[in-house]
Amino acid sequence: MDKLQTMQVFIEVAKQQSFSLASEVLGLSAPAASRAVAALEERLGVKLFNRTTRLVRLTESGARFLQDAKRILEDLEEAEAAAAGTYAKPTGTLVVTAPVLFGETYIMPIVTDYLAKHPGVSVKIILLDRVANLLEEDFDVAIRIGRLKDSSLYATTVGHVKKIICGSPEYFKRYGYPEKPEDLINHSVIFPAPFEYTNGWHFQINGNKELVRLTPRLRCNHNGAARKAALLGHGLTTLMSYQAAEDLKANRLQRVLTEFEEEPLPVNIIHLEGRRANAKTRCFIDLAAKKLRENPFLFLQ
Repeated sequence: MDKLQTMQVFIEVAKQQSFSLASEVLGLSAPAASRAVAALEERLGVKLFNRTTRLVRLTESGARFLQDAKRILEDLEEAEAAAAGTYAKPTGTLVVTAPVLFGETYIMPIVTDYLAKHPGVSVKIILLDRVANLLEEDFDVAIRIGRLKDSSLYATTVGHVKKIICGSPEYFKRYGYPEKPEDLINHSVIFPAPFEYTNGWHFQINGNKELVRLTPRLRCNHNGAARKAALLGHGLTTLMSYQAAEDLKANRLQRVLTEFEEEPLPVNIIHLEGRRANAKTRCFIDLAAKKLRENPFLFLQ
C-alpha cells in the first residue's frame, strides 16, 4: 500500500476501534489492515494504537496523527474537487452535536435549512447533554454552552445565555417571591440533574460566587422534566435562559433573583484546530452563526 492508503486504513481503524470492522468497511482482510497500520507505525517510529484482544484505542501519538491524517486526506479531496471545478460545493455527511434542548429548539431548524440549501450533503445530528470529544467521536461541528477549556478548538461565539431561577405565577401567588438567595430555603425547589452536582445553587453575592445549600423536594434527570414541574406550580427550578425563553415571554414562568445571577455563559460553534474546514463544514458554520446571532433569546455582549 502507498502512504495515502495506509492513512485511510489507520483512520478507519481509529473510527471503528477495530481492525476487523475497519477491514470490512474498506474491503480488505483483517491481516491486511493490521499490516498496513504496522507499516505506518514502523515508518513513523511511534505506536499509534494500544491493542488488546477486545479493544483498539489510540495512543496519544495516534490521536495527534489522526487529526493530521484526516486533514491531509481532506486537503487531497478538496484539491481534486477544485481541479474538477466543484471545490465550493458542499458534499458528504456532516456530523453535528449539540445539547439536547438547545439542539431540538434552535439547531434542528438550522439543519433542515442547511439541507434544503445543499442537496449534496446529508447530516447526522447527535444531541448530548455532555461535552463530546470532537476528535475521538468524529464530530465535524459542536455547539457548546460554557467557557471552553480546550485550546485546540476553533470557536465562533454566537451569543450568551444565563442560568436563571424561575417558577410559575400560580406558585408565587401561593408562596410569595424570594427576595434574596437565602429565602429559597423556605421554598419548594426542583433540581434538574445536569446542573446540580452539589447540594445547592450558586449566586453572585456582594461580588463573590457563593453556594446556598438547599434540600430539593424533587430531583429530575432532565431539564425538560424540571421545567414541566415548575410550569405545574410545584416549585422553583434552575434553567438556562434559552430553555425558559418562550415560557417567560408568555408569562407561564417568571424569573426571580435576577440581581444575584451568575455571569453569562458563551454559546460557541466549534470545530477542530489544524483541520482546515471543508465546504460542508464552512457552509454550516456560516449559516448557523448567522441564524443564532439573529436569535433574540441568545443575547450578545
